[in-house]
Amino acid sequence: MTTAALEVDGLRKAYAGRAVVDGLSLTLRPGTVLALLGPNGAGKTTTVEICEGFRTADAGTVRVLGLPPAESSLRARVGVMPQAGGAYPGLRCAEMLRLVASFSASPLDPDDLLERLGLSEVARTSYRRLSGGQQQRLSLALAVVGRPELVFLDEPTAGLDPAARRATWELVEALRRDGVSVLLTTHLMDEAERLADDVVIVDAGRVVATGTVAELTRTGAVGQLRFRATPGLDLEQLLTALPVGCTAKESPSGDYLVEGVVDPQLLAAVTAWSAGQGALATDLRVETRTLEDVFLDLTGRELRA
Repeated sequence: MTTAALEVDGLRKAYAGRAVVDGLSLTLRPGTVLALLGPNGAGKTTTVEICEGFRTADAGTVRVLGLPPAESSLRARVGVMPQAGGAYPGLRCAEMLRLVASFSASPLDPDDLLERLGLSEVARTSYRRLSGGQQQRLSLALAVVGRPELVFLDEPTAGLDPAARRATWELVEALRRDGVSVLLTTHLMDEAERLADDVVIVDAGRVVATGTVAELTRTGAVGQLRFRATPGLDLEQLLTALPVGCTAKESPSGDYLVEGVVDPQLLAAVTAWSAGQGALATDLRVETRTLEDVFLDLTGRELRA
């Protein structure tokens, strides 16, 4: 596949005169994972539901595997994992998965999928009797069992324990290796950092940043050296010892921050200065910016705000 798996251009959607998606554009490259991040109310769910064909846009264009979202031929090519539901309450776990698998010409092995997601022990349990985490994992299995070309995963690990989260991550990584394109929404920064090839951050219905994790985290905290030492050391002497353009401060007591080009010369200057003060610089670390740092800088809100 050479065209984009998903193209959204100038998407707009309003409710009661209030725009919840306001000119949003994004592109999901074939065989990659794109993480769509934003505070609650930022327009993520509406955007995804329009791409899935469950809602209609007021303006803009959406192409899913090159086709309009409502195109019936997409049903066999796209997998959808909603945040809740998606299964018949009375059907047993394995029965539901085999039923969905039967609609595909070349499905994944349902038993293997149940094993990979830790559902084998509840294979004969009805959906309504599964725990919330088990229902979540079954929804993921239902989304991928038909070998789709594109999968929409809406909060796939919400409420899961660490072992189930890891199994879910491994499955998403396996999908990517198989050439499947994945649009992922998540409130977990470590999840996005591990899985996403590309990240789109939205706020108030608009894209405020886009790029790879490395691109988004490359600036800001790069050039920060933190260390611990005896409180109250002479910072004026440290500034004299540091290369031109560096800054230094102590906050809180005993925690020191040096900003500048972090290289061997800077490290040598810091350790020599601390030795001259009769102190030992410990816990030296070069700070790198996290995706959460970027998110908070851009939106000013916690992800679950």
